[in-house]
Amino acid sequence: MPKAPSKSTATMVTTIANVKKARNESPFFLYRKISTRRPAPLHPSRLYEPLNGRLEPYIGLLDGQRMGGAVTASNLANGPPKADPKRVLVASAVVASLFGWGGAALAQDDSKALAEELANPLAALISVPFFGNYNGEVGSEREGSQWFVNIQPVVPFDLNPDWHVISRTILPVMFSQNGLFPGSGSQSGLRDTTEGLYFSPSRTFNGFTLGAGPIFLLPTATDELLGAGKWGAGPTGVVVWQGSGWTVGILAWHNWSFAGDADHADVNETFLQPVLAYTTSRAWTFTLQGEDTYNWETGEWLAPVNFLVSKVVKVGGQPVSIVGGVRYWIDSPDTGPHGFGGRLGMTFLFPAR
Repeated sequence: MPKAPSKSTATMVTTIANVKKARNESPFFLYRKISTRRPAPLHPSRLYEPLNGRLEPYIGLLDGQRMGGAVTASNLANGPPKADPKRVLVASAVVASLFGWGGAALAQDDSKALAEELANPLAALISVPFFGNYNGEVGSEREGSQWFVNIQPVVPFDLNPDWHVISRTILPVMFSQNGLFPGSGSQSGLRDTTEGLYFSPSRTFNGFTLGAGPIFLLPTATDELLGAGKWGAGPTGVVVWQGSGWTVGILAWHNWSFAGDADHADVNETFLQPVLAYTTSRAWTFTLQGEDTYNWETGEWLAPVNFLVSKVVKVGGQPVSIVGGVRYWIDSPDTGPHGFGGRLGMTFLFPAR
């Protein structure tokens, strides 16, 4: 006659059964399985950095030991668990929400990076801006106005791993200009084009980016009151520092005319564009800049100060920067604009990555 199991043996069998039941019901194993499947396209630093400090509250719901269960390291050797469907859905929702949060943060970081690149005139970023401008109180009678759009494509080219050249074109299109002086009438059409080529090292120096090269004045104006009627050339350069969201720098050039209409005055002018900008974590950029031109032939300044606010957004998947702001003319010749003006525009961005 077989011997009946002792009380201690029965207790051991019951304990083992309870351990196996706890093991099968705990989603701890499911969490380990999900959390170790790292999405291949994401760099590890991008995968885990957004989750720091946010994963800990959920571990208490997924870790069997924190739930008071009997899951231990010895249970892991007993084979895969049978996950409960409800727990699978809950765990999947938690992990998906975490990765969704990380993806939103990554997209926001991308927008901020684009906004900072856009603030740097030497960034390796293809951009096509369309800036609408209004100037009031134009002319000696202060009764004229100007409405025009600047088309300013920026295209970088790699020369080698250490150097690249940035092409910066400014093509102004005048929609309406009137009141330069009594009897001047109104004008519309193309103004003169400037083309700058900036040779710049690919790496920065303690946050500084440097660039220099030639700039050219092209007599593309369709009306004699819209341009200088001269071919010109000269040197141009940029110095920019960026750090902690700030952009500080200056772009400058000088143009001398060397050919063109003999009835027009010679071109001998210096352009200065100091810039101070701050970009927030949400890709808003606040910019204070000058666009100052000094005419060495007449000894006169054209000196506006612009305050601009821009935001990088996506329109149908296309990154776009929307900008608006006001300007005030600190100094201007009699035939130029005075008082306040404005700018409204958008820039299409084509990042290399």
